[in-house]
Amino acid sequence: MTRRAVSQRLFSPAFIALGVAELCYFTAVGVSIYALPLTITGPIGGDEAMAGLAFGAFALSALVLRPVAGRLADTLGRRPLLLGGALIAALSLALLAIAGDIVTIIVLRLLAGVAEAAFFVAGFAALADLAPRDRMGEALSYNSLGLYLGIALGPPLGEALVGVSGFALAWNGAAVLAVLAAGLSLLIGETREGPPPAKADRRIIHRPALPISLGFLSSLVPIGGFLAFAALQGEAVGSGNASTALFVYGGVVVVCRIAFARVPDRLPPLALGAAALLTIGVGLVIIASWASPIGLMLGTGVAAIGVAFSTPAFFGAIFATASPSQRGVASGTASAAIDLGLGLGPIVLGIVADAAGLPWAFGIGAAVAGIGAVWTLLLFRSAGASARRPQTNLPA
Repeated sequence: MTRRAVSQRLFSPAFIALGVAELCYFTAVGVSIYALPLTITGPIGGDEAMAGLAFGAFALSALVLRPVAGRLADTLGRRPLLLGGALIAALSLALLAIAGDIVTIIVLRLLAGVAEAAFFVAGFAALADLAPRDRMGEALSYNSLGLYLGIALGPPLGEALVGVSGFALAWNGAAVLAVLAAGLSLLIGETREGPPPAKADRRIIHRPALPISLGFLSSLVPIGGFLAFAALQGEAVGSGNASTALFVYGGVVVVCRIAFARVPDRLPPLALGAAALLTIGVGLVIIASWASPIGLMLGTGVAAIGVAFSTPAFFGAIFATASPSQRGVASGTASAAIDLGLGLGPIVLGIVADAAGLPWAFGIGAAVAGIGAVWTLLLFRSAGASARRPQTNLPA
């Protein structure tokens, strides 16, 4: 039996179960962020390059399969992908406890990317199903806390488990969390509205989402670079703890998404997205031009404010272009930008940093955000002009 958001109530049992399931899933991911490089450079006997290769393999399979997962979420439903993705993640994590060579680990990381594509895309589609139409931004703000808190809590949990009984306990503990996410997926139930489309639709890209996804991508490229080089910038400017900037970043995003959860529903999403991009750019300019611990922390805080509003704004704009039967494909199209941005950002800005220094890398990141803001404003103006013309086919 399907469930629909038939009232204005946001915190339904299914919505809460989805949020907790994502918290369990992404806490398991956080454990792997801590344990993977140390496993490879420790028990496996590899180097940092091997660790980077293993980590990147996950993003490769996730990027390729997200659009496919989106189409499956619309045809098979959200629950099979949530359940299957969580169980595949549990399998890959448990097998990492006994993996003895780098090739096996890379294969298991590719498998983890399959799990990520299924679980992440289906989770966003389910969120769009469960959220009242005029509270989508608020729902996105609250729902994203599972991801951010999971990534924040997972590494210290992994460190504690390794300290108790080694890496095997950490991997098995992460697998247990993924199994819990699978169990909670059963409680969520099927959220897709109505039966699958009567006419087979093989498209795996939601074309109306592509222009908006470009704006979203322009926020992720600079933030991907920031996440990769914030600790190095902290060391370069003499910050007492190189990881403090990352803690400030995560803390500001979480606080803003709780305190201002309803703001995205009160503003046009593309206008808010453009403002978020400009805020990210200003923060990176501060980091690039003020080479001091204060400059780093201030710039980080400003950029984090922009990030707090960018994802709800862009996903809200994307889901507004999709009917209920297109939400899976729309989610797959939009979330593919996450893999592209967080993958390309460190690579491209890393080349800039190597050639010209870290300040230039942050400066180029700010320029990318600025260009994205202009693009998003053009989309906003175009959407406004279209709204003033008579329309015959509006998105459901």
